Amino acid sequence: MEDLTASVAALAVAAPAASLGFHRDRSFAPTILIVVASYYMLFALMGGFGRTLVIEIFAASGFLLLAVLGFKTNPWLIAATMLGHGMFDLLHHFLISNPVVPNWWPGFYLAFDVLFAGWLAALLVRRSHPSLTATYPRHSGSPPVASL
Repeated sequence: MEDLTASVAALAVAAPAASLGFHRDRSFAPTILIVVASYYMLFALMGGFGRTLVIEIFAASGFLLLAVLGFKTNPWLIAATMLGHGMFDLLHHFLISNPVVPNWWPGFYLAFDVLFAGWLAALLVRRSHPSLTATYPRHSGSPPVASL
């Protein structure tokens, strides 16, 4: 059930972003990645687990660093890191003890991360093929965006 819910959530993020043009901003996907990676810190904070919070901050900082690096260098790194975060979700309970994380959370965010990474990859492929970019209008008056 969490897979279906995550699919709806990913669509609820991607569809308005695409229809409103948010995805054209270089900061959109890195921001989503940073937010998604921060939830485990929130769970540790909710549980009052100081040591776990430090570990979760360290883990989230790695994703933050990769999001910034992808923003500055190559948007494919953001898609790959989002996919990597999905794998992290799947393995999180083996790596970090954080009892406040709901049982359904890893499956939900694995599905969300994979779907969002796939959507992002599709956008990047579309942008890299000139025959496809002709059907992908840009906002007039704004400079071309080289990433997403």
